Amino acid sequence: MFNKLLGKFSKDLGIDLGTANTRVFVREKGIMVNEPSVVAVNTRTDQILAVGSDARDMVGKTPPHIMTTRPLHKGVISDFEIAEKMLKYFIDRVHRESFTIIPRPRIVIGVPLETTEVERKAIEDAALSAGAREVFLVETPMLSAIGARLPISDSVGMMIVDIGGGTTEIAVLSLGGVVTWKSLSIAGDELNKNIVQYARDSFNLLLGERVAEAVKIRIGSVIEQADPLTMEMRGRDLLSGLPKEIIVTDAQIREAISRSVATIVQNIKATLEVTPPELVADIYERGIILTGGGSMLRGIEQLISRQAEIPVRVAEDPLTCAVRGAGALLENDALLKDLALPSASHGSII
Repeated sequence: MFNKLLGKFSKDLGIDLGTANTRVFVREKGIMVNEPSVVAVNTRTDQILAVGSDARDMVGKTPPHIMTTRPLHKGVISDFEIAEKMLKYFIDRVHRESFTIIPRPRIVIGVPLETTEVERKAIEDAALSAGAREVFLVETPMLSAIGARLPISDSVGMMIVDIGGGTTEIAVLSLGGVVTWKSLSIAGDELNKNIVQYARDSFNLLLGERVAEAVKIRIGSVIEQADPLTMEMRGRDLLSGLPKEIIVTDAQIREAISRSVATIVQNIKATLEVTPPELVADIYERGIILTGGGSMLRGIEQLISRQAEIPVRVAEDPLTCAVRGAGALLENDALLKDLALPSASHGSII
């Protein structure tokens, strides 16, 4: 009863709890949080020093007693306590402007396709401990499809490829359900590691992951560019131990990430091979939709289209598709009830 009363003064939230970034959609207000999923902790006092962008700025620059951590690994919680504190921070932040003393929102959270019941329970429990009065878990590709304005309840096949930070999720949807799917641990973070490894092998240069990510964003591509791109890449020389700067080209970065990109394309083709022919016919007509940060890699839609021989397009604002889908579900209780996964937590706090 008390929770319901507090709920009247709380804002319902849609959360895209990503490995790289967490986004929060507030009902009737839109996206109010878009921050890296990073937390900085003082290990001497167990105190949270920073969350989001401020914590990411500390990565690789902290003294021994300050630890920067990402509480999610490949889309699932790897550090329960830190994940709970991060969620609580974001929930309190969006309620700061209102007069809510104890926020008790309803929350819709996206989860990867390949989550176990234990992993789902960890996400539910973290959200409930952070202050939610009710938690609904929905598969992320379904949220991305809603955010991309696809007619998910219709009897037509549609394919969505969500290339995030920790996972790439390939799903064929029809009639409000996932028909065939594959979940890969090769995504944005893996491409960053490929660039770090390439710099080490080719130039004896030790790069930080943030530098590798900046290189990927600025000059990363998967097909040859009309105008060659170059960028300076700074790190530590492994031979001399001194700082070193080299100029890299888009062709070199393409070579660095080529194997991982090829694996993603092969898995898209493998998913199509096990999809019922009626749905494949629909996908051929409607095309494949790309979402997530990885879909912004230059030329990826052309490469997939060429290899799979199917039209491919990137969704409008691909980074926020999943959280916008979660926000849309907050307005549609009937659809939310249909799409929400069975609760992994026993008992309810309502």
